[in-house]
Amino acid sequence: MSYEQDRHSNHISQSFNEELEQIRTELLTMGGLVERQLSDAVEALVAGDTEKAEQARKSDQAINDMEMMIDEQCTLIIARRQPAAADLRLIISVSKATSDLERIGDETSRICRYAIELANDGKNVRGYQEVRHIGNLVRDMLQNCLTAFARSDAEMAYKVAKQDKEVDSEYRTAMRSLMTYMMEDPRYITSIMNVMWILRGLERIGDHARNMAEHLIYLVSGTDVRHSSLKDIKRTVREVEQKK
Repeated sequence: MSYEQDRHSNHISQSFNEELEQIRTELLTMGGLVERQLSDAVEALVAGDTEKAEQARKSDQAINDMEMMIDEQCTLIIARRQPAAADLRLIISVSKATSDLERIGDETSRICRYAIELANDGKNVRGYQEVRHIGNLVRDMLQNCLTAFARSDAEMAYKVAKQDKEVDSEYRTAMRSLMTYMMEDPRYITSIMNVMWILRGLERIGDHARNMAEHLIYLVSGTDVRHSSLKDIKRTVREVEQKK
């Protein structure tokens, strides 16, 4: 039986269905906040806009508040409803994905802090093009994750897992380039180090997006694919598609 066939199928209470859909909706709302924060942070860095960076940094509090609210709702549903099967997987997946979103918010907040430091420093340093490129890649990953959760789309989640390898490759290339530049011109060591920390934050955001994709695949398939190879994840997703 597929996830779509299984979920909510045996509920007597319509309110139970509504509670489950509510936490999914709130996860997507939180994801939208995080996506906007990330977009604003990268744009603020490239433009040297300290005001925009500060606004994006402050939005982290709203993200933290949403994490706590969703966690509380998940706990209450488990206590009141004693869910099983697909319903329990939904609650677990939402809770874990919420934690990853909160950590993306934390990483983005740190990126904002470095962006403000770089803007105030006023030096024209390398690395902004790489930040924009990798920033766009991880934002695309996050968008695809949210789409996957909205549609219960395991294929889309697998696409996110593949995108993470591209982000890792681009990150390594950018870091090698910046290390070379820093050794050639020590005057920019501090500024380049800030750019490198930003790139490291973006790479971690990619890791959290992949985590979210794995949570979605667990939700749909019932198989825990954490720490699995792309080949094994693809096999799991293929089995999901065959059951539809």
